[in-house]
Order: sequence, then C-alpha cells, then structure tokens
Amino acid sequence: MLAAVVTEFGGPEQVELAEVPVPRPAAGQVRIRVRAAGVNPVDGAVRGGVFGGAGQRIGLGWEVAGEIDTVGADVTGWSRGDRVVGLHHGMVKPLGTHAEYVVLDATAVAAAPTTVDAVAAAGLPLGGLTAGRAVDLLGLAPGSSVLITGAAGVVGGLAVQLAVRAGLVVTALAGAQDEAFVRSLGATGFVPRGAAPAGPVDGVLDAAVLGEAALSFVRDGGVYVGLIPHHAPAAERGIRVEEQEVEADGAHLARLVSLVDAGALTLRVSQTFPLGEVAKAHAHLGTPGVRGRIILTA
Repeated sequence: MLAAVVTEFGGPEQVELAEVPVPRPAAGQVRIRVRAAGVNPVDGAVRGGVFGGAGQRIGLGWEVAGEIDTVGADVTGWSRGDRVVGLHHGMVKPLGTHAEYVVLDATAVAAAPTTVDAVAAAGLPLGGLTAGRAVDLLGLAPGSSVLITGAAGVVGGLAVQLAVRAGLVVTALAGAQDEAFVRSLGATGFVPRGAAPAGPVDGVLDAAVLGEAALSFVRDGGVYVGLIPHHAPAAERGIRVEEQEVEADGAHLARLVSLVDAGALTLRVSQTFPLGEVAKAHAHLGTPGVRGRIILTA
C-alpha cells in the first residue's frame, strides 16, 4: 500500500509516498480502509522534527474515517464493512492515517456519523477529542464565563460549541473577520485578536496558545486550560492551570458523533487533496487564514 512518511525532517517537500506492507491487526485491533484523513498542525510538527525520531521512517496522520477491513482476535462489537472514525495517537510511529490502510485499537474507534460524509467525519477525532477534554478540564458550573482563544480555528470552534452545550457563557477571541462565524457557533461575547475582554472571566480555554497573556484574563481562583502539554504558563493568583493531552477514546468519540448526527456539532472542511498530493496538503497547512480541516482522500 501507499503511505505518507518522512525520513528526513523539514518542510512539506520532505513528505513522501512510500510503498509499505499492508499492516495486520493484532489482538484487540481492527484494520481500516482509509477513505479520508485529517491533516493537522501536529503533522507539520512531526514532519519538522519537533518530537524527535531522527533516523527513523515516521508515518503521518492521526485522524481517519473509513471502513473496517479486518477484525483482529478478541474484538467484539465490530465487523468487516462497518463505517468508523478513529484516532491514531502517537507522535513518532512507523505508520499513520495518511495511508491506504491503518490499524487501530478497537477502543480507539467509533461508528461514523450518518449525517455527514467521510470527508467531513475525518476532521472530528483529533479536534473533537481535544476540545471535549479541554472543556471537561475547565470544570466550570453552568452559567460560568469562559474565554476561548483561537475560537475560529478547528479546535477552538468545536470548543465554543461544546462549552455552550455545557451551559457556559462563552466569549470568543478571534480575528475581527470571524466575529459573525463564532457568534453563529453560540458565543455571546467577542474579543478581536490583540484586544482584552472587558473584565476577568472564570476560565480560559487557550486554543491559540497565548499563554501568560490569556492567563491574565482569568479572575483570581479561576481556571486556565492549555492544549499543548508543557506549554502552559505558571500558576498564579490561585488560578488552577491544566494541560490537556488528547487520548484515543472511542467512547468519548462516540458521544461526539452523536452530537454531529443531532446537528449540535458543526464540522468544517477547508480543502481536500488526494493522498498522492499529500505534500501539497502539508504546504496548504501553513497557509495563513485556513478555516476548517484539510482532508486527504484515499
């Protein structure tokens, strides 16, 4: 099969399609015929060597939508042909979801949404699980105020919707041109990028990784949730600081799928590329102002 890999770190030109053996599922795993796979900023970071792995062949891709092709031993509840979405967690791995087939733990997949196609569904696992866990980590009671930075991005936009659903009063921080969009997701307040909210908030979900600047918007004793491990600012003024780390959680993913099918969670696709143009997809990843997930189709 064909799979997108890097053997040397660098820019999009380092991404290559390699012919590799089709992986075989072990006990507790399923093999998925990939129909669509999301391209994420973390893929660019892996490609650039942020997480190490020099001298190895590193596979790219975390998100997948497709059909189960083979079921490994000791797997129940899944059959060949089932349409699924899943998350392939891991920074440095020999194969990712940017391939024709991928093997995942059965616990990392969920039935695919029935109301959207595979292209849209492929953008749910990483962004949805990241946003969902971040909202959970806020731990705020309904009616509490939260500022979400980077609210027009994939993760930020999902976080706005999930926070509103949790009963939080959301103020979105994004580019001025995105005000109407983030309000359409349920944000009742808006702060243009570079400005500060009118007053302190109970919590910040920092999808834009503003760090100390975002922490300064939180009231004494509030909460700050960062999305990149080991990048959160130091706690101060009694503020609880949390660092979200995504997990491959099929049960949580199933709950997000149910929200998509209920029309309560909107997924956005920016552009699609065939697997053979994966390097072009990576180049597009660095384009300013991209709104929605970049998707590879296989």
